[in-house]
Amino acid sequence: MRNSIGVFELSCFGFLLIFTTVLQTHAQDPKTPYPSMAPLDQYLMERNAEIAVARSAAPASIADNAEVMVLGKRGYEIAISGKNGFVCMVLRGWTATFNDPVFWNPKARGPACFNPAAVRSYLPLILKKTDLVLAGRSKDQMVETISSATNKKELPALESGAMCYMMSKQGYLNDQAGHWHPHLMFFAPLAQAGTWGEGLPGSPIINDKDEVARVTTFMVPVRIWSDGTSDLPETH
Repeated sequence: MRNSIGVFELSCFGFLLIFTTVLQTHAQDPKTPYPSMAPLDQYLMERNAEIAVARSAAPASIADNAEVMVLGKRGYEIAISGKNGFVCMVLRGWTATFNDPVFWNPKARGPACFNPAAVRSYLPLILKKTDLVLAGRSKDQMVETISSATNKKELPALESGAMCYMMSKQGYLNDQAGHWHPHLMFFAPLAQAGTWGEGLPGSPIINDKDEVARVTTFMVPVRIWSDGTSDLPETH
């Protein structure tokens, strides 16, 4: 167990190094690789393929009974009804924070399976951002709209325990990390940043802050993919 934690500490450090390098590169070079939205068709997937990728986000015991949503030209729509309150879907780059280099990357695919608390309190933010993107809003307009909706409490407050599974081998989170590692994401109000000990020496927890929506996402790597195979390197 101790060795497993050590591997993930190195993995997390590697991810942070990549992420930091990307941010520094963009700070130095105003020409970002994805400065604007690509044609919508580049973000869409074949329906059955998207269902399969969405379900790969979590173990079959969860995903097989979850609702599945797919992205269409008018937004996310229900493809399969669920029974357990979870929702599985494939996130696109614009579900990241507004300053994330992946925001307009048409290759980004993030299979995620949200638990009932996140479905009620975090999923509305994803759907709202998607609607704004498909309506042709600029980033500045989206920031203004999401900030206003947050201030006016038009978006629900985060519920305690809101989280999602991201354990798919089929994801493509960004051009540097690919599908990265299987992990869980926990959502909390922005003010709770720092309460998990994230980013401290020896801690495997990483966080990402969305200042506009006032959400902190805590990422916790796990040892297995959704299909049960190990993410740990083989030892001899």
